[in-house]
Amino acid sequence: MRILHTMLRVGNLDRSLDFYTKVLGMKLLSRQDYPDGKFTLAFVGFDDRVDGKQVGDAEIELTHNWGVDKYELGSAYGHIALQVDDAYQACELVKQRGGKVTREAGPMKHGTTVIAFVEDPDGYKIEFIQRKPGQAA
Repeated sequence: MRILHTMLRVGNLDRSLDFYTKVLGMKLLSRQDYPDGKFTLAFVGFDDRVDGKQVGDAEIELTHNWGVDKYELGSAYGHIALQVDDAYQACELVKQRGGKVTREAGPMKHGTTVIAFVEDPDGYKIEFIQRKPGQAA
């Protein structure tokens, strides 16, 4: 078994796609409307597909239910984590691209790992974890 994707319900698909592709630099891997079910699924990620199949890391599935423009996130959701080479630089890029940094890069409390948090347009948290020297990408 392996993790394929994480699904997030989004209120405005175009706004979310702009964030994940333009702010975080992911690629739109696929997008499909389901008129009978009144929803659209869009998959974003960092890796390319080969012959229609994902060849690398997990994807994020953005689900837009037509006519729903906002969701309550609740207290169970935590965050999605992304490994970055430089968390400080990643935060600067997010800000330059119009994204929201909610915790600036720096060592985590009670540790030395450098982390940061950003927020997508629906309020979902995304953690940047800085890769340590010698750590595999």
